[in-house]
Amino acid sequence: MSTDRSLTHRHESAPEKIQQRPAVPPAVDIYENAEELLVVADLPGVTQEHLAVRLEKGELTFEGRRTEAAEREQGADNLPDYRRSFVVPQGIDADKISAELQAGVLRIHLPKSASLKPRQIPITAS
Repeated sequence: MSTDRSLTHRHESAPEKIQQRPAVPPAVDIYENAEELLVVADLPGVTQEHLAVRLEKGELTFEGRRTEAAEREQGADNLPDYRRSFVVPQGIDADKISAELQAGVLRIHLPKSASLKPRQIPITAS
């Protein structure tokens, strides 16, 4: 075991390299029915491998990176990535949230908890 506890410092004159591409909010539609909220986002040029959907502290965030093949198809270099966030309303069952990507369209299903779903109240006769 080494007793050397010195830290190696990087050269102060060398800036840290960060690859950062611009991001734009994609077009989104939100639908609601008795069972769920459905978020539908257009993400052309994004594949499943380049897509992240997260729920953290009540905020739903998705980020998609366009592939180089998509940039070539669209005839542009350095197309912006996609990024969008939403506050998830109370009453959504976070453990059952699911997402699917098909042909550049992302669908995020936010199922309502049983307490928010409408129910029929039985009537008894006395």
